[in-house]
Amino acid sequence: MEIKTIDINVDVGEGIGNESLLMPHISSCNIACGGHAGTLEIMRDVTRLAKQNRVKIGAHPSFPDKENFGRVIMDMSCVALYASIKHQIRDLLSVLKPESARLHHIKPHGALYNLAATDVKTANVIIEVIKSLMLPVKLYVPYNSVIANLAIENDIKIVYEAFADRNYNNNLSLVSRQEQEALIHEKDDLFNHVFKMVSEQKVRTIQGRDIEILADTYCLHGDQPNVVNLIQDLRSDLELHHIKIF
Repeated sequence: MEIKTIDINVDVGEGIGNESLLMPHISSCNIACGGHAGTLEIMRDVTRLAKQNRVKIGAHPSFPDKENFGRVIMDMSCVALYASIKHQIRDLLSVLKPESARLHHIKPHGALYNLAATDVKTANVIIEVIKSLMLPVKLYVPYNSVIANLAIENDIKIVYEAFADRNYNNNLSLVSRQEQEALIHEKDDLFNHVFKMVSEQKVRTIQGRDIEILADTYCLHGDQPNVVNLIQDLRSDLELHHIKIF
């Protein structure tokens, strides 16, 4: 039987402190770089764990808003947002260099990620930051989003991402965290959700429809309760169905 491979990524460096438990089970990580969470010391510790476990390293910039964990849209000018995102990524790069570690990708966090999926102005700011870095980095983006299309137009390599532990609406937006059904907590529900996206390229929305979705990387949130056990079980169940994590 044909073996399919996918990437599993987790947001890390956010002060939870479970990275040493997560790293053996994932293939890429998104390191908070000071916007919503994270310090240079934490970035360094997480970078070393990622290297030890051969996990691809990504920058996880956000709106500069630790109070709301980067999950609320901030009213910022394009100039200010550009400066903040670039500063965050440069901070992580300053940590990676002495560790001889390479930046593999960039993935915006929280409200910034969701806004860039639909808002051209916000998406353009992120694209311009990436272009200014002049590094061969990839951009993790949602399928059929504004930022995905802009990245393609600007010759930035993209990786389509879907969320393993979040439910979707019919328009492929994530169910609001204010709603009870936003997060997927049970291991069987998590597996069925991911397996459908991998095997059928469709996601079952909370409205009960099957909507087309493409993804090569699947995200779990490092601050979700029981996330370590969820990832271990998900990986085992996927491998039983000939889906490998790379």
